[in-house]
Parts: sequence; C-alpha cells; structure tokens
Amino acid sequence: MLDNATLETLRRRAFDLRIDNLTAIATAESGHPGGTLSAIDLLQTLFSVEMKHRPREPHWPERDRFVLSKGHAVPALYTVLAHAGYFSRDLLMSLRRLGSPLQGHPANFLLPGLEASTGALGQGFSVAIGMALGAKLDGAPSRVYVMIGDGEAEEGQIWEAAMSATRFELDNLCVILDHNQAGRQAPVADKWRAFNFDVLTIDGHDYRQIAGAFEAARATKGKPTLIIAETVKGKGVSFMENEAGWHGVAPNKEQLAQAVAELRAAQSQLTEPAQATSQPAAEGDAT
Repeated sequence: MLDNATLETLRRRAFDLRIDNLTAIATAESGHPGGTLSAIDLLQTLFSVEMKHRPREPHWPERDRFVLSKGHAVPALYTVLAHAGYFSRDLLMSLRRLGSPLQGHPANFLLPGLEASTGALGQGFSVAIGMALGAKLDGAPSRVYVMIGDGEAEEGQIWEAAMSATRFELDNLCVILDHNQAGRQAPVADKWRAFNFDVLTIDGHDYRQIAGAFEAARATKGKPTLIIAETVKGKGVSFMENEAGWHGVAPNKEQLAQAVAELRAAQSQLTEPAQATSQPAAEGDAT
C-alpha cells in the first residue's frame, strides 16, 4: 500500500503530468485530450509504484511489461515515461511531428519504454497476452499490464483474446479498462466474470484504490485480472470533463492557458510536497 509521502508525490505530480500532456497536444495541434487525461493517474501508478522497470535499461529482461492497447492515448504514456526518466521532457513538444519518435500512436521501434506498436483497437490486448504466455513458458517472473479503452472493449478481438487469456490461466496478466464512459457496454463486470476473469472495480483517480487493485491482482492465482477503473474523460479540466467533443480535438492557445491555470490553481491547494516532484526515477529497479 502507498505511504503518505508517496501518495502526496503522486497527487502533486499528476498536475504536472496533465499540463505536459495537454501542452504537447496543443503544440502538435492534434491529439486526444479526453482519453489521455482519464488515463494519467493509472499510468503514473503503474510506472511509479507497481511495475519493475529500469528507465536507463529499458530492455532489462526481468522487467514488467506495459502495453497501451488504446494507442490514441499515447501522449499520456509519453508524458509518464518522460517524467520517469526514459527521455527528456523537452522531447514531448515534438509530439506528432514528422521524424519525431513520439508519433500519434505508439511505435515501439522508435522509443525506449514502448513494448508494442498499437492503435488498431483490440490488437494491443492480443500482443499483451502473447507476452504473458511467453513469460509463463519461460518461467520468468515478469508481469504484463495492458490498458484497453471503453469503446475499444466493444471490438470482437477483445473477447476472442479474453477467452485465450483464461484458457492459459494467465495470472501474470492484468487488464486495465479505462472506463471513461466512451462506450456503451453494460454490465461490464458481469461480462468479464463470464470469461472467468477476476474483476475489480475502482475509482481510477484514487491512488490508494489503484495501488490496492494492483496488489490484489498480483495475489490472484490461476486466472487473469481485469481492473475496471471508473474514470472521468478530460479529468482535471472543467470544460473538458465528460465532454465527448474533447475526444480528439486539441486545445487552442487560449483553451490551453485556461486549462493550465485551472490545474496550477488546484495544485496550489495541496500541502507542500513531501519530496520534489517530477524527478527521473533513480537508477535500478523502479517498483
């Protein structure tokens, strides 16, 4: 579970992550604000607390793997990776530029920290299952995490993959559903339980609940885990929250300035940080 100092750091850094994410999208004049803002707290917890990984040794064989199946939300992943120390935060402003390694969907051959090229909805889930099965066959301790989107979960490939995951008893696989209400599936939990997943439902913006769900997933044996993270599309920016129009439209300069002002004002309401925020992860295992 999270100690108070770590919790405070995560909460404060979340504002910096959201600002960097939105600034990159605004600079590119293209991207997906809504679904990136809903995912940031989940991604930050993965890379700051849960996963074993080494920013300065991104291909460390014993690392845990993360696959972003909802590939259009990759600006959020880029931002989290930059803050974790995989590459300079300055590179974020090259998002979607010709020749930049930060493309509009993940391209794993261009950037350290990306495990798979994704974007065609549903395919990243299948890739993650292959990674988890490979780790099982090799007797490796690595865990595999994959984030799928709300609308993405309506793809047939998701359900074909889900059958495979339980068939091979992939208890080293944790699926995170960013349930920001973009899709129209109900009842979600019952569907996944019918496929023999262990299902947990949490507030996807509550760091204690997120960390607790990952802990429970690690303890589950014989079947994969699905975490239904109830999130808010556009989280943190009043005029973006729960507004479908912000799915794939970049903010202009005035809108970015308003969003940044809101986020900074909210950040200032927190107590002084327990430690400096936005520092690269130390060399060694990040857990």
